[in-house]
Amino acid sequence: MSLKKKRIFVAGSTGMVGSAIVRLLEAHGCSELLTTTSADLDLIDQASVREFFEEKQPEIVILAAAKVGGILANDTFRADFLFENLAIETNVIHTAFKAGVEKLIFLGSSCIYPRLADQPIIEESLLTGPLEPTNEPYAIAKIAGIKLCENYYRQHGANFYSVMPTNLYGRNDNFDLDSSHVIPALIRKFSAAKANGDPEVIVWGSGTPRREFLLVDDLADAILFLLENVEASDIYGQGISHVNIGCGEDIEIRELASMIGEIIGFSGSITYDTDKPDGTPRKLLDVSRLSGLGWTAKTPLDAGLKSTIEWFQSSENTLAKKA
Repeated sequence: MSLKKKRIFVAGSTGMVGSAIVRLLEAHGCSELLTTTSADLDLIDQASVREFFEEKQPEIVILAAAKVGGILANDTFRADFLFENLAIETNVIHTAFKAGVEKLIFLGSSCIYPRLADQPIIEESLLTGPLEPTNEPYAIAKIAGIKLCENYYRQHGANFYSVMPTNLYGRNDNFDLDSSHVIPALIRKFSAAKANGDPEVIVWGSGTPRREFLLVDDLADAILFLLENVEASDIYGQGISHVNIGCGEDIEIRELASMIGEIIGFSGSITYDTDKPDGTPRKLLDVSRLSGLGWTAKTPLDAGLKSTIEWFQSSENTLAKKA
C-alpha cells in the first residue's frame, strides 16, 4: 500500500506513541496526516467522532489513543480506565467501519495476556487465564478492542486488525510519578536524585520482575511496515486475532534500575520497597509471527535509554528537580 497521498488519521497523535508515528510518517513523505488534540476532538463522545469522520474522511486509521498509566493509576482509577478506553475504541472502530475506512490498526497492550501466561507469550495465550488484578479493567477494555477489529473483519471483511506492543518508552513519555510506567519513573527519580545530591533512590517492588522494553520509535517503524505490507487477512489467516510487537528480550527491573542510574551518573544506593506491588512476574512477548512477516526491532535497550534520558534532561529538567 502506498501511503504518501492517503488521508491518515492518527488518533492519539499527541501521546508518546502517536507522536512517534506522526514523526515517522512525516519523514516518510505522508502529506495528508490528520491529527487532533483532546480539545479538538473528544474521542469519548460518539457524535463528535462521527462528525470528524464525515468532515475529514480518513482513508487509514491508526488507533493509538488510550487512557494509560502505571500500576498506581490503573489500580486507583479502575472504572475510568475501563469506561474511557471502551468508549474510545467503540467510537473510533465502529465509525471507521461505517465511513468505509480502507485500513485500521488498533494498538493494544501486552497486559491483555494472563498474569501467569507461559513465556515467551504467544498470541494464542489471549483469554486462557486470569489477568493481572492491578490492571484488569484496562486489559479488558483492550481485549474488547481486539475483538471488535477481529469481528468487523469476520462479519464484514473490514481490513481492521490489532497489534500488541510490549512495554514502551521514549520521547514524549509520561514522567509523572503518580501515573508513569517504570522507565520514565526511574529516569525521573534518578535524575532528581543526582540533581539534588540525594544518597538513595527508592524503587517500587522487589526488583525481581522481568520486563521487555521497546523504544517507541521502533514501534512506529513496525506500524509503518504493517501499513505498507500486512493486511487483516495476513493476520487472521494465521488463526490469531492480533500480532505481538517487541524485541524478544527481557530484563530484570533491578538490572534496569542499575542501568538507568549508571547512564544518569547517580552514585548513591538503590533501595527496593517490597511493600509496593510487583505486578506480573514476567512479560516477554513471542515476536516470531512479526519476524516471519518481515520486521524486527532495531534499537538496543542501552542506546534507547541513553537517547530517552538525553531528551528528558533537555526538555523536562525542571520536572526532574521537583520529583
